[in-house]
Amino acid sequence: MAEKIVITSGKGGVGKTTVTANLGMQLAWKGRRVLLCDTDFGLNNIDVVTGVEKKIVYDIVDVVEGRCRAKQAVVQHDTCKNLYVLASNRSRPDKYISPQMVRMVLDSLSGLYDYILIDSPAGIDAGFHRAAASAESALVVTTPHISSLRDADKVISVLRSYRMKKTGLVINMVRGDMVVEREILAPREIGEILRLPLVAIIPENDGVFLNRPRGEAEKAFRMLAETVAGGNPGVLDATRKYSGLFGGLRRSLRKNL
Repeated sequence: MAEKIVITSGKGGVGKTTVTANLGMQLAWKGRRVLLCDTDFGLNNIDVVTGVEKKIVYDIVDVVEGRCRAKQAVVQHDTCKNLYVLASNRSRPDKYISPQMVRMVLDSLSGLYDYILIDSPAGIDAGFHRAAASAESALVVTTPHISSLRDADKVISVLRSYRMKKTGLVINMVRGDMVVEREILAPREIGEILRLPLVAIIPENDGVFLNRPRGEAEKAFRMLAETVAGGNPGVLDATRKYSGLFGGLRRSLRKNL
């Protein structure tokens, strides 16, 4: 049976969907069968991020309302054959789908996959509960910005009522040079403030924004996938290349760009 993991955040724009897609892809490259389920009705875009939007015929609402079977609504990624996508409601974003309905659909698919990653809407409204109620574990995505941390703290408080088996913290868009200069909080300080185990540090990288992570960003997602799969690779040190003599030069160059 699949391990169901909800990926959530307190604030929009922190890269939650990008983290979901890249984690799923890294797990799939490792030989795991992975389903990405989008529960962000109205603002759904996991199909766009993964490049399968033209293949979508049915969505999760079609399954719930009996227009198709669950397996018919799932589409396979073109190049990453172990990666599958179940799109959320595109035609009626105002359609109410209960947490129980989503859980019923995902339970029916659970035997076909190793992992089901549930892309949750930001915040703690009905969409969050629709996603969280189907999961056994959670990843909370935040950035180092104070507004993002405050909202993440609210989500973490609500998540505790769900008694997840595991909840981890992913800090996205980390500027290693700013951490060294003490212009932003260090990732481990953020983990202590939010009282969650830090499972991934994703450096700020244009490739991540374009869903084509390279270098350290790709390594960070690979490490996150290893952690989710039960390994213990640690987290990326986003400050390493900004330390020492040459690191000081890099920091100076970046400031002047």
